[in-house]
Amino acid sequence: MNKEDLLNRLSDIEWEDFEVKKASDELPKNIWETVSAFANSAGGWIVLGISQQGKKFEATGLSNPEKIEQDFTTVLRSKSKFNILITPKSRKYNINEQTVLAFYIPSSAQKPVFFNTLTNTFIRTASGDQRATESEINAMLRDQLFGVMSAKPVEKTSIEDLNQTTLRRYRDYMARFNPSLPYNTLSDSEFIEKMQIIDGKHLTYGGLLFMGNNLAINKTFPDFRIDFLEIPGTSYADAKTRYTFRLEEQENLWEYYFAIIDRLKRLIDMPFKMNKLGIAIEDSPQFDAIREALVNMLMHSDFFSSAKPRIRVFSDRIEFENPGAFPRSIDTLLKKDISIPRNPILAKLFRNAKLADNAGYGFDKMLKWEKSTNTKVHFENSIDIALVIFRFFKTDRKQIENKQKTSRKQAENKQKTSRKQAENKQHFEEQIIELIRSNPSISRKNISTEIGILSSGGVDYHLNKLKKAGHIKRIGGAKGGSWVILEP
Repeated sequence: MNKEDLLNRLSDIEWEDFEVKKASDELPKNIWETVSAFANSAGGWIVLGISQQGKKFEATGLSNPEKIEQDFTTVLRSKSKFNILITPKSRKYNINEQTVLAFYIPSSAQKPVFFNTLTNTFIRTASGDQRATESEINAMLRDQLFGVMSAKPVEKTSIEDLNQTTLRRYRDYMARFNPSLPYNTLSDSEFIEKMQIIDGKHLTYGGLLFMGNNLAINKTFPDFRIDFLEIPGTSYADAKTRYTFRLEEQENLWEYYFAIIDRLKRLIDMPFKMNKLGIAIEDSPQFDAIREALVNMLMHSDFFSSAKPRIRVFSDRIEFENPGAFPRSIDTLLKKDISIPRNPILAKLFRNAKLADNAGYGFDKMLKWEKSTNTKVHFENSIDIALVIFRFFKTDRKQIENKQKTSRKQAENKQKTSRKQAENKQHFEEQIIELIRSNPSISRKNISTEIGILSSGGVDYHLNKLKKAGHIKRIGGAKGGSWVILEP
């Protein structure tokens, strides 16, 4: 920060990364709170020798700047007061013949940063220092394991805790969308070892979350879920009912991904497209944006937090909120491709399935939403929460509500159809048993003729089902044989 930058800041109110203190001949007593807050946040400047009256700043100067600078840097570098060493950058300015000192406190890679005791942990909110809550301190302590925990083995788990259906679905998906990947040629046992789903005899935390059985996951992560609600209004207060849809519990993160993306696709603009092979593909700026946000949330959530990853679909926006902050400020992540995943195993599994990029947090894809909808994507990053908000066209609010109503109607019709099909199947099987009871030698063709609306293939399906269930059996061949009803 040069003198011009400093003067520009003094012409405005205090910024999040900038604070002035009067400090005539000694260090201000509350300076340590600000040091802790900046070190635990994104870093910032402390300027000594400036007084503030409302929104006006005045250079009052320091009577002994050399001593103040020495006292300040000695404390920060001696580890006598703080739990870690802090190395500030120092600047000296002359403003209106007054000496002013500025110290840049960098964001610490080792958080929480506190002085004397852990309770003296501070964070920066707006332009003030606030004592961190217990949950915020715990979140910072967990962040010391950032990028480590997902590869650690989970005691008392084994390969038996893998959901085999998920493993099969994942491998099939990866083979279709990333066919050149060498992992596709491996056996299941080699595959789960190479992908770090298992470490020796135990599943890793990442492997358990991604494709474990729900029962095994909940033993390690109590109340494991991704909370998805569709709310018919712009807020909870505005909604006539609390929600119109809530996603049922899924087995693991891979199953949650498909269940959630299926719901989200119904709410956005998805033009029909086909690839060169004539296969329908999911390709639109809006879809790319929300898929990236969903995968980002699933990869980077702090699953050890008591908070849960959650998605809220309001009539004017979609909110993705996950426990666990981004590793850098939003401004930094928007400017650079920084790849520091909280859960590298989860990131690797999503990336190998072509559902995430190899670098960065996918902000460029999320920002596609802005061009497509002419609305701004909103990002928030705090100590223990990351939030991404996509807004719909204001004029499309009614359209979104209609889509939600249509979606509910389709779900209701699907349930009715499923019930009707189940009733029809039971009715057909009862008819078949009655026909066999009256004529044990009846042929498949005659059963089809008697029922009328059931094809020969349908008759075979229900006969096989009845045989497997132990209700009937066949004695003899197709010619000359007969059916026997096995009474329960």
